[in-house]
Amino acid sequence: MEQMALLFVLLLGAVVSVPLGERLRLPAPVLMTVLGIVLALLEFVPNVEIPPELILPALLPPLLYAAVQRTSWRQFAANKRPIFLLAVALVFVTATAVAAVANAVLPGVPLAAAVALGALVAPPDPVAATAVAGQLGLPRRLVSILEGEGLFNDVTAIVLYNVAIAAAVSGTFSLRDAALDLVLSAVVALVLGLALGWGANKVMTLLDDSTLQVGLTLLVPYASYILAEELHGSGVLAVLVTALYLAEFGVDPDDVMTRLTSSAFWGVLDTLITGVAFGLIGLELHNALDTASGRWGQVLGWAGAVAGVVILVRLLWLLPATWLTRRLHARRDYDEDIPTTWRETVVVWWSGMRGVASVALALAIPLEMDNGSPFPNRDEIIFIAFGVVMTTLVLQGLTLPWLVRTLDVRRDTEAEKKFEKELAVRAAKAARRRLRELERDEGLPEEMTEQLLRRALEMGVRISPDMAEEERREAHGKRMQRAQWSRRMHGEMLSAARHEILAARSEPGADPEIVDRVLRHLDVRSMR
Repeated sequence: MEQMALLFVLLLGAVVSVPLGERLRLPAPVLMTVLGIVLALLEFVPNVEIPPELILPALLPPLLYAAVQRTSWRQFAANKRPIFLLAVALVFVTATAVAAVANAVLPGVPLAAAVALGALVAPPDPVAATAVAGQLGLPRRLVSILEGEGLFNDVTAIVLYNVAIAAAVSGTFSLRDAALDLVLSAVVALVLGLALGWGANKVMTLLDDSTLQVGLTLLVPYASYILAEELHGSGVLAVLVTALYLAEFGVDPDDVMTRLTSSAFWGVLDTLITGVAFGLIGLELHNALDTASGRWGQVLGWAGAVAGVVILVRLLWLLPATWLTRRLHARRDYDEDIPTTWRETVVVWWSGMRGVASVALALAIPLEMDNGSPFPNRDEIIFIAFGVVMTTLVLQGLTLPWLVRTLDVRRDTEAEKKFEKELAVRAAKAARRRLRELERDEGLPEEMTEQLLRRALEMGVRISPDMAEEERREAHGKRMQRAQWSRRMHGEMLSAARHEILAARSEPGADPEIVDRVLRHLDVRSMR
């Protein structure tokens, strides 16, 4: 019962942290981590009793799926080189540097265990990065870089982690077998992810109900992750492939209800799971305090050294990597998102916060080796991982808004307006083309055609008022005022109707199902 009460507090905190973070101009994940730390310091709050092996399967699939909905496959394909440099190459470089430092400063730690530590602290958290970037109004190209890195670096880190743990537990390591496992893991994930994406898309076409379709989207990421792991593939990569497939091919332009329902559902779920995940990170302070008891100076020194390496390696990698990418970009005119100034590079560097995956992988380290002896330095590795996560999440998360304001890194609103205007023009032209086809095929009256042509233009102007000349813009403004007045009156009428129907629900003999059906009709009318 105490665990349920703790979960309720975290869920409540997840909801409250969003408006509080907006008011304080601080990232909600960072506030939830601080809440978890506060709860961990209270003596009456119980320890979290979640099996470590369930943390990643329970939290990562929906978080990854929700993150993919905000991007597209085309964006990943266009940015494959920056994503490779950050999500693959930088993970290996960071893991190698951390393993070297840990092997030097941590007494008696085997090299394989040190590599496991490097792998689990190497990947920045995709949820923290995108949540922070979204709230700070960073340029879209930087958000794309952070999203791409955060979504794919877990694949590299988890595969490297599994190889290192297997070597530490068994006491043997084969580079050939490790490379083969890496390739097979990726192939299994790709095939399974595409198959599940295709199958889920077919099933959705058979489900003629938005509630069922959205419910299926909740099951699909879990199915991808669990099946891939059972078949010795990468669960993270399988979820990404499935989600990207559905985002690309599972969209029906005319299914408005499912799209709106799905957006609302995943918005709520993403907020709650993100809050719980980062709250759990803070609550792990309980176990960290137990590990450090009696030797605070020593373990804090280890954690500080590894955290310093993680932060410094990212900067030392980003500076030449972004310089080289900009040179190639200018020479060959690549269409990709890259930092264009040193200020943007510094923001990308300081956005490398660790989070859920690092803590979950640390807790998932086995207790024993194959020979029955305890896993070497397990408690110390967990404490170091927790220290790195706390340093990056709290220190970088709390100071990143200040850094962004100081360096004046802002999104290009003029470019966004220009692109919005282009889309508005395309939408209006598509509507007019379809009207001409209907006029030719069905012989519409001339006055109706003129009226619909005006509506096509207004459709684009409503999206982007800049697409109309000044005179039309003024006329459109007046029409919009009349339309707003009309909508308000219509809204008042629909509100009165809804109140009347809801009152009928409490009357004797009223069938709630029929009342709800009529109410749903009124709600749909209101939404339109």
